[in-house]
Amino acid sequence: MKKQWNDKAEMSIIEHLEELRQRIFIAFTIFLITTFICFIYTKNISYLLQQPAIGIKFLQLAPGEYLFASIKVSIYAGLMLSSPFIIYQILLFILPGLTKKEASFIIPILISSIILFFLGIIFSYTVLAPAALTFLIHYGADIVEPIWSFDQYFNFILLLLFSTGIAFQIPVIQIMLGVSRIISSKQMLSYWKYVIFISTIIGAILTPSTDPITQLFMSAAILLLYFSGILILKTFNK
Repeated sequence: MKKQWNDKAEMSIIEHLEELRQRIFIAFTIFLITTFICFIYTKNISYLLQQPAIGIKFLQLAPGEYLFASIKVSIYAGLMLSSPFIIYQILLFILPGLTKKEASFIIPILISSIILFFLGIIFSYTVLAPAALTFLIHYGADIVEPIWSFDQYFNFILLLLFSTGIAFQIPVIQIMLGVSRIISSKQMLSYWKYVIFISTIIGAILTPSTDPITQLFMSAAILLLYFSGILILKTFNK
């Protein structure tokens, strides 16, 4: 019989459902509190998100556009900031049913996933967004004046941040596939030609702008993450 993570007595289905309800309630409460705090400081967050587009004039093209954009920004920011706590609640729920071997595998994977997600957001904010916006601002600047919709700009920047955070999960997926012996690091390396082609397509899909510079940076980041995953698997001899 497998040795479990802890020695708690087996719980009934009702007890499992009750614990699940409590975990969901705690996670949702944390999300609401974080979102409310973000809404209070929505001006600061909006100013921070505007930084890559310094010099651009933003317009409110419809009644309440700024209000609805502020709510949207607060929800996204609340979800992002509360995600580690939500994942922690999920972890507390599933840990009792795992063996120590399974727990020693899943916990580092989840922690790595969170770290890579935030690294992706930082990379997007500091590299991708400035590159994309610089290109878009200067392209045709002598013909049209760049005055943007406040709501559409935040749709652009939030999509770019979150899509990059998701793209940074590639090494985590590779490690899970390698450790599960579904595909080895040697096989992954043999597919490098296809990966270059696919990374170009993914870079074009994930970047909301159509400029080649942003897509090039995204594709390069995907390739770097892919080969990093292979390198990690090789250290594990997988």
